[in-house]
Amino acid sequence: MTTTTPAETATPGSGKAMLWTGRVLSAAFVLFMVMDIAIKLIGMKVVDDTMVQMGWPPELARGIGVMELIFVALYLFPRTSVLGAVLMTGVLGGAVATHVRIADPLFSHILFGVYLGLAMWGGLYLRDPRLRALFPIRR
Repeated sequence: MTTTTPAETATPGSGKAMLWTGRVLSAAFVLFMVMDIAIKLIGMKVVDDTMVQMGWPPELARGIGVMELIFVALYLFPRTSVLGAVLMTGVLGGAVATHVRIADPLFSHILFGVYLGLAMWGGLYLRDPRLRALFPIRR
């Protein structure tokens, strides 16, 4: 006998395809972030150069990398995934604001944080029936 929560029974379309699509989106987000965090934590020169180009002191890169690592770790655990996504949304918003401030190209730079946020939240939405119950898509 299996039991279901009210959120699972009230949410249409909670099949395996939705779950796996959510996992793939989340994995794509996490893999990109792991690469981004790694280059910040090992102190690659390209990170320092980019920080200077964006008007930030290069010394902040490692701290940002640690912060991102914590937020991605929170995102990976089901109990704290929404908290991790909320905190990471703040980081991505800061990245978008920075690119707007220095007048970077719209689709390749400014909106890149939005693309990551969509993958992050989309993956979580498709994986978590409680989140779908909280924000239902109505027809």
